[in-house]
Amino acid sequence: MKYLLPLLFSTSFMGCSASIQDLIDVPLSNADISNGLKEVLSLGTDEAVGFLSAKDGYFKSAYKILLPKEVRQVTDKLKVIPGFNNVEGVVLEKINRAAEDAATKAGPIFLNAIKGMSISDAMSILMGKRDAATQYLNGQTYNQLYGEFQPILLESLQKFNAVTYWEAAVNTYNKIPLLADVKSRLDDYVTHEALKGLFSLVEKKEDGIRADVSQRVTPLLQKVFAKQDPS
Repeated sequence: MKYLLPLLFSTSFMGCSASIQDLIDVPLSNADISNGLKEVLSLGTDEAVGFLSAKDGYFKSAYKILLPKEVRQVTDKLKVIPGFNNVEGVVLEKINRAAEDAATKAGPIFLNAIKGMSISDAMSILMGKRDAATQYLNGQTYNQLYGEFQPILLESLQKFNAVTYWEAAVNTYNKIPLLADVKSRLDDYVTHEALKGLFSLVEKKEDGIRADVSQRVTPLLQKVFAKQDPS
């Protein structure tokens, strides 16, 4: 018996070590890797949409959409005009609230784009930079995502009266003598900025899963990303 216990302990330990080594050395097909990368992007999208679509998800976070330079030149000039004294603050809140509202509908758009990905160079993406999958998604699907997201964002801008308010502000500005006219559309700019925030959070999730084993919450993630861990 006294010889049996060490033998059992040794066998058990070797079995455990073998299972860990099997996880690291397991052969991976491109299909495995592709599915693992899609799972990462899906998790990142879910978290990004959940965070940014909540109240203040954009407006009071690091992803707040700021006004571009050409818009600030309008708001600065209008500060002395009654009814537009705080036009910058009003517009800032309206566009960020619109982005939060639109983000609630971004999930299916992102997921459809992710499902449609065809990754022939899956291994190079897996073994690439910490944001390689996110950048692949960005490069392959951004125009499609923009095309589907922009009408939703415009609808949200109208819902929060941002379009009407901004058009009134621009029309007032354009009546000021000796100033060059500016265009009144905000939807293109806000759409790009809203998508930038979404992609940034997806990238953060990918980086976390690559760097932190505890964030690999499914067997597929554990299997695939063990391959890119330092040996």
